[in-house]
Order: sequence, then C-alpha cells, then structure tokens
Amino acid sequence: FQNIFMAMQSMIKAMDMLKISYGQGEHSELADLVMSIDYETVTTFEDPYLNAIKTLWDDAGIQECYDRRREYQLTDSAKYYLSDLARIEQADYLPTEQDILRARVPTTGILEYPFDLDGIVFRMVDVGGQRSERRKWIHCFENVTSIIFLVALSEY
Repeated sequence: FQNIFMAMQSMIKAMDMLKISYGQGEHSELADLVMSIDYETVTTFEDPYLNAIKTLWDDAGIQECYDRRREYQLTDSAKYYLSDLARIEQADYLPTEQDILRARVPTTGILEYPFDLDGIVFRMVDVGGQRSERRKWIHCFENVTSIIFLVALSEY
C-alpha cells in the first residue's frame, strides 16, 4: 500500500510544481487528506484514504500530471497499482508476483551480492541512491578494478 500512497503524493506535489489545476476544485481537499499520511507507516488501505486516492486518480488534473511524469520523479509502477485499485482494495487481497516485483523498496545502506561467473567472483554492490546515503559510497571503492553503473531504462 505504501507504493500507492507514495505515487499519489508524488503526483500531488508535482501538481503544484507544474502549475496544474485539479479537474474539480474540491479535489484539493482530498489531496490534502492524502498528503497528511506518512506513507512509510501505511499498513492498511481503507476509507477515507481509499476513496480519496480513487477519486484523485480519476481526476483530469492528476491524469495530466501523470502524462507529464518525465518532468518529476514518479515510480514506474504508479499506473500499475493505481489502475488496479479495485483488486487491491479487497479485504482478502494477497499480492501477486507482479505486485511484489513492481514494489519499490528504497535501498538504505550498502548491500553486497557476490556471484561466481566461470570461476571469477564478482561483487555487485547496491548503494542507496538517496542523497543521504551517498556519503557512504566512498568505502565501496577500495581495491576496485571495474565499475558497472546501472540505471533504470524507465527513467529515460
């Protein structure tokens, strides 16, 4: 559920930045309601937040904002989750494999994944991309002979 709140909050913030108005003026109150939640603490998906997010996702202004998602940072799974709220809101909802694969969980700290390829051991190091995590990166570059930098194609 956190990914749904995170996506909607990103679009609500972008609405202001991009100077986009809501399709209906009263939807700004629903936006305030959604923004009042710390998405990192969300563990359930129920009213009034469920209805607010459903209504906002159908709003013409939010749809315009979504269409301009290249102008701000929005998870590439936003449409996947927001378009499937009828399934996700069910009391007996269990995440599918796709739900799990598309979930965004920010990397914090430094994670190392060693793997062997034809007798050569590679160490893949996943460093947190958040600004606050970047100062920890320097420790990853001792005795390094090669770097492969990976980025999401969906960001371009």
